[in-house]
Amino acid sequence: MTDTDQPRDFRVGIVGAGMMGADHVKRITSTISGARVSAIVDPDEARRASALENAPGATGYARIEDALDAGAVDGVLIATPGFLHEQVLLPCLSAGLPILCEKPLTTDPESSWRVLEAEQATGKQLIQVGFMRRFDPEYRQLRDLVASEQAGELLMLRCAHRNPAVPDSYQQESLINDSVVHEFDVVPWLAGSPIVGLEVKHARRNRLTPERLKEPILVLMELENGTLVDLEMNVSIQFGYQVTTEAVFDSGIARIGESHGLQLWHQGRSGLAEHADFTTRFATAYDTQVQAWVDAARAGTIAGPSAWDGYKVAVACKEGVASLFDGKPRTLDIPDTPAFYA
Repeated sequence: MTDTDQPRDFRVGIVGAGMMGADHVKRITSTISGARVSAIVDPDEARRASALENAPGATGYARIEDALDAGAVDGVLIATPGFLHEQVLLPCLSAGLPILCEKPLTTDPESSWRVLEAEQATGKQLIQVGFMRRFDPEYRQLRDLVASEQAGELLMLRCAHRNPAVPDSYQQESLINDSVVHEFDVVPWLAGSPIVGLEVKHARRNRLTPERLKEPILVLMELENGTLVDLEMNVSIQFGYQVTTEAVFDSGIARIGESHGLQLWHQGRSGLAEHADFTTRFATAYDTQVQAWVDAARAGTIAGPSAWDGYKVAVACKEGVASLFDGKPRTLDIPDTPAFYA
């Protein structure tokens, strides 16, 4: 095979050049094989220019439509805020492009349903939703353990999702829509059973919590197979970023997400370093997810959570936010899976 016979790199357009988008630009440029960043789309000229510094040969655009009209991309990675996802997804679907959409699919079930209809109209699954925990090695090990029943049947999951702090843009409903959203996807995936009910309870308020927030919270979930789940969501803990899960089986306990690395004993103390944010805790998961998406997109398929998975999470988030504010239990009303996604 000559150099001219070699398949060209898959051209990825990054839509949204904030923290997440900029991280993906660096990832694709330095880590992912078979792909390159060909376009960066962001209306903010300064953010766009900054991201372009890490994407040799890429072109900047203010709107996704401009990149599509220029024929600049083979696939699109959407990393804008969630409320902008629908307006980016729809033209990309119309263009028939493979899409990796960072969570959430959209911010409410109604807009997510419109996206489902648009995707089905193309006749092909084009959207992979960026719930990267499914690609984390420890989560995958735990899922395999659950499926094997080596320690018996899964009875309970005890989860914790902790942030040292959150930015000013993080509001009360963000506890559900930006944080618990991950557990709404990964818990059913781990347990092999959908969420049928949930309830949010407020713990004693952390005195370090910003005035606009009331947290930590405890999210209780019931799965269709009877598995019970409790999740501590805590965003003002200060010591570091931590995401852990403990699984309780008939005859054993399994834990993932514990701190790893050098343990230092010094001056009468011992300790392990903790992550500061998601970019290090889930670095391997993001790398694996994006590589899997690129490989699948080149083969004409997806390799992770579908738009239907994104829709189910949107329903859970809607009910979770309602319970967050009124404290009442909620039942999830999920339609039958469309044949397109079965």
